Amino acid sequence: MIAASPTSEHAPIRLGMVGGGSGAFIGGVHRIAARLDGEFQLVAGALSSTPEKARASAEALGLPRSYDDFAAMAKSEARRKDGIEAVAIVTPNHMHAAPAIEFLKRGIHVICDKPLTATLAEAKKLAAAAEKSRALFILTHNYTGYPMVRQARAMVEAGALGRLRLVQVEYVQDWLTEAAEKSGSKQAEWRTDPERSGAGGATGDIGTHAYNLACFVSGLTPQALAADLTSFVPGRVLDDNAHVLLRFAGGAKGMLWASQVAPGNENGLRLRVYGDKGGLDWAQEDPNRLWFTPFGAEKRLITRNGAGAGPEAARVSRIPPGHPEGYLEAFANIYAEAARAIRAHRTGEAPPAGTLYPTLADGLAGMRFVAACVQSSKRDAAWVTL
Repeated sequence: MIAASPTSEHAPIRLGMVGGGSGAFIGGVHRIAARLDGEFQLVAGALSSTPEKARASAEALGLPRSYDDFAAMAKSEARRKDGIEAVAIVTPNHMHAAPAIEFLKRGIHVICDKPLTATLAEAKKLAAAAEKSRALFILTHNYTGYPMVRQARAMVEAGALGRLRLVQVEYVQDWLTEAAEKSGSKQAEWRTDPERSGAGGATGDIGTHAYNLACFVSGLTPQALAADLTSFVPGRVLDDNAHVLLRFAGGAKGMLWASQVAPGNENGLRLRVYGDKGGLDWAQEDPNRLWFTPFGAEKRLITRNGAGAGPEAARVSRIPPGHPEGYLEAFANIYAEAARAIRAHRTGEAPPAGTLYPTLADGLAGMRFVAACVQSSKRDAAWVTL
């Protein structure tokens, strides 16, 4: 059954949520991002796998409708005239595919947290369901929402760096330096459990972000990789550190480092891209600044909404230069882009020019990346074709 059309073209998009109940960090982030621009209204949820917790979480949020499980929610909401138009899936990785498929087959748009699924096999089943559905699928690789990331992408596309040669990306943290999964950390428990996280630890959790960012900005197509994955903490099953070499179509080379055991690093996502005419350098912990160095010239600082920043960055900026925008605003930009696409979908039109968000294809690429990394590492870092 297809979700009902709204009565007004400009009405807020009715949003549901699966997961994200009490104590879930990412659920709160999605809710903030969804409401920041007034485009969505959260009206229903199956917020926990435990019915009692789901109801308590819904009551705390003031949700009009609470469900004990996602299947009942999908069936009921699809039948309502005021049912949800989109659903945010903010569960651990192993619970992405089943809810997404359930809502897609009922014509309800899906906004899913990354990575796409826990396994590549699940990802392929999800892709098949999405191909049969009239609904949209949006993946929240939120770092692509930063204005200066959009600026970097536009500069690469315009040829400011010339022919690309090198891509260096890293995502480095320290929160799993000790066995936090054994001391009651809910986030650490599921992220280090292969049954819930999938085959990749740091590789799947933050490595997929780094991989997606490198591809998004460079526009390059990875062809092969060689990965050395390590579990440094005794007893930990999944990797907590990854070193990956990349080969791109056209001859460019790359390196990716993902680690959650590097003391002194909080959320150190950094991207550097170099061509034969210049280089770019961007860091998530200083996201309003992008460094550009033309070869043989002085290093130049481009700031969000400042001199030298282009329309691609301005379109996803909200406030004047000098006023910092960060993680939540970038996350909200993915929701804003999703809203543009959903509103266009209401009338059967194409989304406005420039609308850009991570798709199912990006999610599949991330799952192939994880699978290839695991395969390569098992073969003593042998090269594996993507």
